[in-house]
Amino acid sequence: METIVKKIERKALKKEDFTEAVKILRSGGLVAFPTETVYGLGGDALDASAAEKIYAAKGRPSDNPLIVHISSKEALSVLAKDIPAAAWELADRFWPGPLTMILKKSSIVPDQTTGGLPTVAIRMPSDPVARMLIEESGLYLAAPSANASGRPSTTRAEHVYEDLAGRIGLILDGGEATIGLESTIVDLSGEKPLILRPGFLSKEDFLGILPEMEYDPAVVARTAQKEIAAKAPGMKYRHYAPKGKLVIYEGEREAVAAAVNRAVEEKTAGGFSCAVLAAQESGAAYTCPNVKIVGMREREETIAAHLFDVLRSFDEEGVEFIFSESFSDGHLGEAIMNRLRKAAGYQVVKV
Repeated sequence: METIVKKIERKALKKEDFTEAVKILRSGGLVAFPTETVYGLGGDALDASAAEKIYAAKGRPSDNPLIVHISSKEALSVLAKDIPAAAWELADRFWPGPLTMILKKSSIVPDQTTGGLPTVAIRMPSDPVARMLIEESGLYLAAPSANASGRPSTTRAEHVYEDLAGRIGLILDGGEATIGLESTIVDLSGEKPLILRPGFLSKEDFLGILPEMEYDPAVVARTAQKEIAAKAPGMKYRHYAPKGKLVIYEGEREAVAAAVNRAVEEKTAGGFSCAVLAAQESGAAYTCPNVKIVGMREREETIAAHLFDVLRSFDEEGVEFIFSESFSDGHLGEAIMNRLRKAAGYQVVKV
């Protein structure tokens, strides 16, 4: 299969920009497209065979549920049932935007889209390309991140092509995703509201509507959770991983730098290629010749926006060992470390 990359001019979107994408989607095919979080791999959420094609293209386990993307809040009533009042309040406040809600699914949603679960994950993206694609297609789009399963998520069209060329027909290139981390996932299907995946929106953002909101234990766990049921994407399997071995170092900055420098020296002496992932404020403390600055701690949104891009750059360079600082502070700390711990296979050294 030939994969076409179509550049989209965001400032002057036209219906004809989406003609080929709509044709593919309505015929049961797949299209990759940008959202404000990461690129998504979209197919008709109500078409079981399209969902199966998504799993096949990504090499994704079929019990890992897909998120359904919509363009209007009214779609909640079509896709879900027994919708709590809090869901409508959250939708009014945070949609369109980087929030996914898990609700009890209606019978119209096939089990293939939900990974066999009785619940459905729904979000309304704010990205204009994503919104117009959904509206023009007239479909609800099941769209996990547009990457090969287990790899770092894609924030640029080039990343999508690298992972999925030959597996899908079309990539809409709308430039770089602005947030860089997948949406926050909130489970409203049970007795207690839970955050199943941290993202740009944190627990504190929801407390005005849901003061009892907590993180699911699997989110804050420091070890892999292979025995749980994957109620949301990213809960069960290793994700976001570069090909090289990634190890996170936690502790005081000077102690972390000293420990990382020793580790780099040891691995380099053994003939291995090494790199360090660090914040701008501390990058100069490392002796490794390959130090990647992911962003600034005082502007943690820059770390979130560039994390996946930097992880992918290590693969391009053939780096065998990657030593990373911890970024657990601040509003986005839980979300950033959730991705980084999974990428490292929970290999964390405390110093």
